[in-house]
Amino acid sequence: MENHPLYLKVQAALDSIRPYLIADGGNVEIVEITEDNRLKLNLLGACKSCNMSAMTFKAGVEEAIRREVPEIISVEELSQTVQS
Repeated sequence: MENHPLYLKVQAALDSIRPYLIADGGNVEIVEITEDNRLKLNLLGACKSCNMSAMTFKAGVEEAIRREVPEIISVEELSQTVQS
């Protein structure tokens, strides 16, 4: 995955918001960037179980990605799709 041409741009975009996530006990990781530029992420730590995680994802994580890496056509949060 690190070989994907957009990987470093996505990491830089995530690094711009990571301090805010870490300050609240969370983080975010790249799971996959598909060949057609779909990004799959996991929220980690406190972000995974926070009742505000959907808002954090949309207004923070996804917005940072769309602003810095417009080539990404969709951003999906995998941790929300997993059922316990």
